[in-house]
Amino acid sequence: MPARLKNIFSDFLTLLFPVFCQACERTLAAGEDLVCTHCRLKLPYTNVHLPPPELNPLSIKFYGKLPIKHVLAYLYFNRAGRTQRLLHALKYRGVQEVGELLGTWYGHALGEAGYTDAFDIVVPVPLHPRKRRQRGYNQSDSFAKGLADALGRPWSNQVLKRTQYTASQTHKNRTERWENVAQVFQVMNPHIIQGKKVLLVDDVITTGATLEACALTLLNAGCAEVSVGAIAAA
Repeated sequence: MPARLKNIFSDFLTLLFPVFCQACERTLAAGEDLVCTHCRLKLPYTNVHLPPPELNPLSIKFYGKLPIKHVLAYLYFNRAGRTQRLLHALKYRGVQEVGELLGTWYGHALGEAGYTDAFDIVVPVPLHPRKRRQRGYNQSDSFAKGLADALGRPWSNQVLKRTQYTASQTHKNRTERWENVAQVFQVMNPHIIQGKKVLLVDDVITTGATLEACALTLLNAGCAEVSVGAIAAA
């Protein structure tokens, strides 16, 4: 089919079956993918990957706890805002493509800021198998894939394993969150990360307890250094 006819057919399908922005639910225009241009411009970017690094407010979450190299998050989390709607689509509505798209965007931003050689491998925080079966996927996997592809680095969800099913972290304070996850992660294939600079990623950084527990497990397994990253920071 000629390209012009393909475009006409695509426009006709869009008219019959409109696709909506995952951040505002407005109809997407031709050429837009999952997030409309207006929302992309209005997303609450943290820009913590930009210099000077000593002004990164997210690093405070890990001060005095672990030697985390870089602490990164693409967006700020605002309740009932665009970031929450994107995360809701990713985690609860099965739109896994949102994670990969945000990972791709952030990976390009990190690459432009000079982070291309900062990581050897991207590793997502795992879900317990029971939780994964309930949801059908791990929302951090798609974000990890998007980041890794954009940065030109490998990613693996075969490094970390969550060995215990833990209660929700939503209503816990920092101490309770740490106690909830302190002993629940295990490195399955240490040879994948030994001597490597690991970018450990999750969907949201809140207190940092889950990422801290995972990072400690990775460091004890012999990786050279750990950085953490997320779609959003609360």
